[in-house]
Amino acid sequence: MVTDRLQKVIANAGVCSRRQAERLIQEGRVSVNGKPVTRPGAKVDTSRDHIRVDGKRVRPPGRQTYLLLNKPRGYLCTLSDPAGRPLVGQLIRGCPPGVNSVGRLDFNTEGLLLLTNDGEFANRIASAGPHCPKTYMAKVRGTPSRANLAKISKGLSLNGRRLAPCKVSMVKRSDNCWLRITLIEGRNNQIRKMFDRVGHSVIKLRRVQIGFLKDARLKPGDYRHLSRQEVMRFLDSTSDIPGEA
Repeated sequence: MVTDRLQKVIANAGVCSRRQAERLIQEGRVSVNGKPVTRPGAKVDTSRDHIRVDGKRVRPPGRQTYLLLNKPRGYLCTLSDPAGRPLVGQLIRGCPPGVNSVGRLDFNTEGLLLLTNDGEFANRIASAGPHCPKTYMAKVRGTPSRANLAKISKGLSLNGRRLAPCKVSMVKRSDNCWLRITLIEGRNNQIRKMFDRVGHSVIKLRRVQIGFLKDARLKPGDYRHLSRQEVMRFLDSTSDIPGEA
């Protein structure tokens, strides 16, 4: 019999991160063999035990999947939408169960997005910070001054919280210029909010790189599987990120 921690099994099934799984367990939303379990760290045997989250069966992934998608504008990075808007999962042919996006790009943002059913991998990448920076190309209204770009680079305060420093460089000067921005954190609509703050709203936004990974050949809506070498490189680059018990 091979056992593992309950929160790890839930995360590896792609339901959520391990930390979120701990909260679900503490809230009484997880059952094993029909009985509620509220203690994180409880051991389970996935070959014998039936695990449910909010009544839905958790099934360990048969094969771990790692995808790189060039997300088009007008797609949501969620599993469902009451308004019936397009979802990124609909772009994946025969999308395996449990495959979710690693982090999110908002509805009007395009570009590179990782998807996987490996919860541990997703959590490592999402928690990596400086170990896995994200780079974007942004077209903004007008041309921000050097002073405004310096403010953004040093880290603005949004909603009372200080943002981490980021890298901003001019790519193309025009009436509406193009900028390259590299973040080590990714708060909701962060880039759009930063440039709204300095009076140069974002017109177009595209993510072009995740950590070391970029692929200019992928057209919007296209995707590919990561190579084993790419997966291992991500894991190696985040090997010193503290794990979650």
